Amino acid sequence: MSPLITVDELRALDPAPVLVDVTWNLAGPPGKEAYDAGHLPGAYFVDLDTELAGPPGPGRHPLPDATTVTATFRRLGVTAADTPVVVYDAANSMSAARARWVFRYFGLTDVRVLDGGLAAWKAAGGAVTTEVPTSPTAAEGFVATPGHLPVLDADGAAALAAKGILLDARTPERFAGEVEPMDPVAGHIPGAVNAPTTANVDDTGRFLPAAELQARFAGLGVTPDAEAGVYCGSGVTAAHEALALESAGLPATVYIGSWSEWITDPTRPVATGKD
Repeated sequence: MSPLITVDELRALDPAPVLVDVTWNLAGPPGKEAYDAGHLPGAYFVDLDTELAGPPGPGRHPLPDATTVTATFRRLGVTAADTPVVVYDAANSMSAARARWVFRYFGLTDVRVLDGGLAAWKAAGGAVTTEVPTSPTAAEGFVATPGHLPVLDADGAAALAAKGILLDARTPERFAGEVEPMDPVAGHIPGAVNAPTTANVDDTGRFLPAAELQARFAGLGVTPDAEAGVYCGSGVTAAHEALALESAGLPATVYIGSWSEWITDPTRPVATGKD
């Protein structure tokens, strides 16, 4: 089953899945404001900063703890590992991909991303609402347990950059160390290959067809038999890169701490330049 779902496929699902709005903007304002202004009928809001990440340190978006995720599952009415869940954001699936990755890491098996997000839903004539669904908090919820997806730590990322393919999902300017708007040190992990996530989607925010993604990643050295990993600034867009790779049939492991964790140890090397 594809990790992505189209608007038409979502409408055809019976029974309806748990719908989750993960609208988020790194620079603000908070995604809850956009959710309150209009969302898919029946969708719950999940906050990336507080429910899909732990408090900063080390790294800006470390993994949340299982207690936090269990409470989120309970609030959403998730009762089993195979409860169908569809996540979405405003358009390009950057934050929705993080939600899918976190949910799967903590044990859910049927989580898909609405390709094109809220923008695709509206473009297809879908209605939006400001009504907030009631959370079935009295229901017995699914208990989150970590470790259902592999992860890279800093040492693992460094080793993979040397022996396999480690993709850096940030912009070319941040990869090269020319600018760094978020973190105190600019540059990239030595041996990493730049693969901006913006190239995974078209101008509407929908993912490119699988064949085009396969060709893109093959040009970066990622083939079905290659060992691949991904990182970004804080572990959000890395999940988007992993989703694009999965859509192309190419498995990859996420370095969840990413660049913001890498630079917390001054002994770790930093590379600059576009190569």
